[in-house]
Amino acid sequence: MRIIAGSRRRMQLKTPEGKGVRPTTDRIKETLFNMLQNELYGCHFLDLFAGSGQIGLEALSRGAKHAVFVERDAKAAACIRANLESTGLSEQGLLLKMDAAAALRTLEGKHSFDVVFLDPPYEMSLEKEALAYLAGSSLLKEGAVLVVESGLGTDFSYLSELGYTVVKEKKYKTNQHLFLTWERKA
Repeated sequence: MRIIAGSRRRMQLKTPEGKGVRPTTDRIKETLFNMLQNELYGCHFLDLFAGSGQIGLEALSRGAKHAVFVERDAKAAACIRANLESTGLSEQGLLLKMDAAAALRTLEGKHSFDVVFLDPPYEMSLEKEALAYLAGSSLLKEGAVLVVESGLGTDFSYLSELGYTVVKEKKYKTNQHLFLTWERKA
């Protein structure tokens, strides 16, 4: 696994071992970042359910100003810390080793984000819980872009009720990326 573009292009990244890890392939990562390229420069990026941190690191390499990585698994969090150090991006990244719900509460009132990437374990409705919390919080900047990686069968019928608009969908063999924008309800 590596960073594919930007200031840290071709730098190798560590991957946590285990069955619960689903590293994003270079091809899918390239597609994802091609769709996000206009949102990244100078943005504040949240990598929720971060795994190895490769998505947030790619965002930093491509011009994001700051990234927060949220990962509860100790081995994965250690991997993120090692990747931040080996890429020289530690000053631009903040690692929170805790579950997503606790991290969102911790970040409340201290950070707000332009871009959020959520890649929770599939079929557990964790994306719904996180999106609901984010919609009612101060963590999203007006017009924020969110990308949710999920299984193909994930129900997203609730999104408009929370103020999200689906901008794009990109389906792959076993999963999908849903691109959302968010606007505060009046």
